Amino acid sequence: MEGEAAHHVGRVLRAQPGQLYELSDGQRVWLGRVELVGRDVVEFSLVEELPGHQPSLDITLLLAVVKFDAFEWAVEKATELGVTRIVPLAAARSEKALFVAASKRAERWKKILLEASQKSRRVSVPLLEPLAKPETALASKVDALRVLLSEAPEAKPLRVVLAGQQQKAAVLAIGPEGGWTDGEVAFARGAQFQEASLGKLILRTETAVVAALASLNFALSQDS
Repeated sequence: MEGEAAHHVGRVLRAQPGQLYELSDGQRVWLGRVELVGRDVVEFSLVEELPGHQPSLDITLLLAVVKFDAFEWAVEKATELGVTRIVPLAAARSEKALFVAASKRAERWKKILLEASQKSRRVSVPLLEPLAKPETALASKVDALRVLLSEAPEAKPLRVVLAGQQQKAAVLAIGPEGGWTDGEVAFARGAQFQEASLGKLILRTETAVVAALASLNFALSQDS
């Protein structure tokens, strides 16, 4: 192990020879014993391979950019809840100043995804896509259940939308705190998204992320 990861293990966690750590290359998980702790390198010997878990459900989260403390909390929890891919959206009602800063935050967001993956014992880290316009992200050709969270009175409850679904993949779109514009909703409908509601109460974006992903996992996941 080299670089920042080695620094964290050696200097922050103060690893000592003989200690055991779980190691992953994104595909497999091993139990490793620390053999040497250097200035910028930690050497391990592999003790045994551990059972690795890959979620059976492939979830893409299309998430409108909101204030960064809330956005970062949301992507951390989305990682813990098993999303495969996260696409930040430059929605019409997101704060425009956030778009410019988003590209500068990308590396920080990737670090959050990595740390959240490690803490939740995920084998792989979610893929973080560049900032995209809703029209581009919603139109992506993916064979999956497509759900757009909506505050519209005619939106069906999410539990109704998910009832009886057997899909192994899902795309979940969550808008900014100002909501989707009529144009964005119309485009989503044209891209075969189903509008779904989480209830009559208005939720913050990050709260909606957790509630919706937990519901998707409960309804669609085949993991035991």
